[in-house]
Amino acid sequence: MSTDYTLEGGVQVSRAQGIATIEFFHPQSNSLPSRVLAALAQAIEDEGSHPESRVIVLKSSGDRVFCGGASFDELATIRTEAEGLQFFGGFASVINALRKSPKLTIGRVQGKAVGGGVGLASAVDYCLATQHAAVKLSELAVGIGPFVVGPAVARKMGLSAMSQLAIDATQFKSAQWAAQQGLYAEVFDSVEDLDAGVARVANALTQQSAAAQTALKKVLWEGTENWDQFLAERAAISGALVRTPESQAAIQAIHQSLSKK
Repeated sequence: MSTDYTLEGGVQVSRAQGIATIEFFHPQSNSLPSRVLAALAQAIEDEGSHPESRVIVLKSSGDRVFCGGASFDELATIRTEAEGLQFFGGFASVINALRKSPKLTIGRVQGKAVGGGVGLASAVDYCLATQHAAVKLSELAVGIGPFVVGPAVARKMGLSAMSQLAIDATQFKSAQWAAQQGLYAEVFDSVEDLDAGVARVANALTQQSAAAQTALKKVLWEGTENWDQFLAERAAISGALVRTPESQAAIQAIHQSLSKK
């Protein structure tokens, strides 16, 4: 028996044979406005508590871009620190939903991951990708810095790798590099091979002990019990920085260039 539904932010959820697949989409390179972030967090929480879901797969639509990061349409409209805090708090909510879910989560990264997209790939418990899934933390280039997603990235890849991405904010690192740093468990040549890999891992987990997986999840995330408050504090840093003249100038320039395409 399968179940399919769509949340208000356009996030689609399908549940079949114990596998809950959560898929997001945005026409601007699968970027993440507040409504999509809220829907993602809600879907992860809902499926994490649903008795028929044994494992969660997180994916996006399209071929070559997994996630373009924060929505520049929304970044360009932020006028107060409170609005900035609320926006970046959306990323914290998704990371915390993945962290606190009792179900193991699998990431399917079919293409480039930027900013918050790297955060999503880091916050899932097991991530698979294609050779096209290059990564970049672009936040510093727009005057912000990866303050909210950084802890998840550093936890998965180590502080050195996160620092390289955060400081060299205009350059992509290859999927092979990301795999060497521990972000991706395996890199596939094609989307078809990626989907087969995701299915293999997800199906195997549905046949294994749910109690053991929940216990393992707690062990894997030990030391992050303070992240509700910690990531809120990090979101406040980004919320303040996004209103600086330097950040607004960079954001407006990118937003205008995107609007012309």
